[in-house]
Amino acid sequence: MSKANTDLIYKSGIITRSMSKLSLPTVMKDAIIHDAMQRDITIARRVALLEILWNERFLTRAQLIARVELRLGKNCFGISAWEDTFYRDMRFVKQAFETAGQQLLYSRNKQQPGYYLEGQPALRSEIQQELKGSATEVDQRQIDIYLKLSFAERFHQGCSISDTARQVVAYRIRQDNPKLSLMEANHMALQRAYSQ
Repeated sequence: MSKANTDLIYKSGIITRSMSKLSLPTVMKDAIIHDAMQRDITIARRVALLEILWNERFLTRAQLIARVELRLGKNCFGISAWEDTFYRDMRFVKQAFETAGQQLLYSRNKQQPGYYLEGQPALRSEIQQELKGSATEVDQRQIDIYLKLSFAERFHQGCSISDTARQVVAYRIRQDNPKLSLMEANHMALQRAYSQ
């Protein structure tokens, strides 16, 4: 075995083999990370923070925590020592970006506060392209019709969309578990929607 494959890294009291120097294909490394995320909430939080900050800029602590909790569940940073947990995670995230040649900074500018990658636009170019593509698909006539709706009609439409989405999830749950009642499937669908 070559020296490159046997280098050990000491971080946070744990000795690990350097994943970046393994000759495994990227898809296998991704599988290892995915498995680790399923087993360890700390890894899951840190990966979520890295993904969010890779795609978006100028997010405050509160915005980052909200986005991570949306993915992993409420209180994934803990209940009593969540601030310490967040700052430990962010130290790791900064180190990870530095390893990739990126510098994660924090802007205290009132117009654009939050964490950002130095020299990078507010949104990654791929995300900007997706947004532009989505915007061109919207028909101005649809916007005009929507704007003519009363608040109550818009609210009803939003609720209708949410209800339909929940019904689809409940239907799929019942397909997987035919012995469940409709009420139980709806309850599980609501739990899935609000626990993520």
